[in-house]
Amino acid sequence: MAGDIKLSLIVARSRNGVIGKDGDLPWHLSGDLALFKTSTSGKPIIMGRKTWESLPRKPLPKRTNIVLTRDWAYAAIGARVYSSFSAAVAAARAIAAKDGEDEVFVIGGASLYERAIEMADRLYITEVDADIEGDTCFPEFDESEFTEAGRSVQAADEKNEYGFAFRVLERSAP
Repeated sequence: MAGDIKLSLIVARSRNGVIGKDGDLPWHLSGDLALFKTSTSGKPIIMGRKTWESLPRKPLPKRTNIVLTRDWAYAAIGARVYSSFSAAVAAARAIAAKDGEDEVFVIGGASLYERAIEMADRLYITEVDADIEGDTCFPEFDESEFTEAGRSVQAADEKNEYGFAFRVLERSAP
């Protein structure tokens, strides 16, 4: 049932909360990209228009791509377009239920994360071990509302510019 489908956010952020610079990721982390692909593959993903436009390959394969924009006439070839956040989430949950998936993902940008974080059931956060300059940050949230359900660590190497920890946080029961 669509109401049982979890709303998850997936993000990579630096120690100082930066998630973007000039419409792009401010680092190259092959390990994080692999975790993103594994986590979201087969599941509906919701993103803002700017995130959609920043993608090097559109739509992201093996996922239903949903773009949220205020522009009612916006066309995103290969994606579904919504102007209402609640309608986008409802559609994503219905698609996930039909496909036998148990979650949908919000993949950015900052204003969409800000809107979704209060509703999120699960957070997938790559904590980049660096302070990075950027112009886009992940919103502040009360981590005490979540319990860490998983963690893996990747050291910096030839494919990962910085070390990082990949964390899964589950919203705690009220």
